[in-house]
Amino acid sequence: MYDLKLTAEQLEFRDAIRDFVEREVKPAAIDPRRLEPFEKPLMTGFLDQLSQMGLRGLALPEEAGGAGADLLTQCVLLEEIAAGDIDLAMVLAETALLARAAHGAMTDGQRARWLPKFEAEDGFHMALIARDDSALRAWSYHQPVPEDAEAVGEPELLAARDGKGWTINGLAPFVANAPVAGLFIVQAKIDGEPGTVSVLIGRDAKGLKVTEGLPAFGGGGERTRWCHGAVASVVLNDCRVAADDVIAADAAHRMLQDLAARRMLQTAAANVGVARAAYEAAVDYAKMRWQGGRHIIEHQSIGMKLADVAIQLEAARALVLKAAWIADHPDAVGERHVSDLPWHVVARSFTAQALHRATLESAECFGAMGVMRDMPLQKYVHDTLVLQHSADCDLAAPLAVAEAVAGYSR
Repeated sequence: MYDLKLTAEQLEFRDAIRDFVEREVKPAAIDPRRLEPFEKPLMTGFLDQLSQMGLRGLALPEEAGGAGADLLTQCVLLEEIAAGDIDLAMVLAETALLARAAHGAMTDGQRARWLPKFEAEDGFHMALIARDDSALRAWSYHQPVPEDAEAVGEPELLAARDGKGWTINGLAPFVANAPVAGLFIVQAKIDGEPGTVSVLIGRDAKGLKVTEGLPAFGGGGERTRWCHGAVASVVLNDCRVAADDVIAADAAHRMLQDLAARRMLQTAAANVGVARAAYEAAVDYAKMRWQGGRHIIEHQSIGMKLADVAIQLEAARALVLKAAWIADHPDAVGERHVSDLPWHVVARSFTAQALHRATLESAECFGAMGVMRDMPLQKYVHDTLVLQHSADCDLAAPLAVAEAVAGYSR
């Protein structure tokens, strides 16, 4: 089974990230002036600093300039970043995920062309516009077009053959990392033929345009964010892609199959970080607030709430790290050390439900102050609510566990 002790290198990296987040990121993220509006801008300065610490290429192999970190290490570090700001965590998680996947799918020529650009610029991130091959429910949180789009109308992205290359047209209305991406991995339906083609497109490509942002959610003119990270629409208008930037079909298929499970675990780890920040804020406040002749943390009602939150946090973290360890050691399932459940779904579903409840209980320790816009608890509650209802964790997600238990498939 996995060792509960982190290695000396993991501890050193975790503590360095924790120190930076506590000292620099968190005070800025929960500044009352930033908490007032619903729309909170991405803190790009901190994003660049975290990139300089090696977090963009965390999962890249060492020969490609990365740290070669396994998924467990990534989850440990993402918890620390999300405890400071969920948007920073989600942007870095997506880039690290795609950098690893793209490196494995690229040819040597593509790596030689794109990796130097990735390494040279701290603000060079990656984004994906592609179908989710591993989930037959729809497109995932990062992939907005319905799976049955072809049945009800024209698909959003079409690729037409153009000599040896391709010309792509269409709209991707909801793309994670689009505002900060230097490289897009795009999968489009082939016009007039079955199948898709996957290509690499740089941000400066002619015909590619990233919108300024998503339209407001709801009425009243205020923007309410129901996504994390940096998200925008991408328009492709006669965007030409040379044959050299086409990803081989089999490599693209393997890449997309591997992404969904890892993304779910990264999101679960970030969820732990948000709930931990809420818990720590509640403990600090309960030790400070004096009522009824004692600090409120000494009252049984508050103590029981905080105890329940602490239990949920520890259970969620243990489940996420166990699932990450299994993803890093897939032979553990075949050798019957662990059951063959879809552990990424187990961890994601559990953290989504348990940690939103834990964050609500943390907010209750603040009384009426817990809902004030200039207090951090309303942000943490909103952040865990978004994570609870994102598309990779809808009500259908646990059906994957039910299928494993019952031995059937839809």
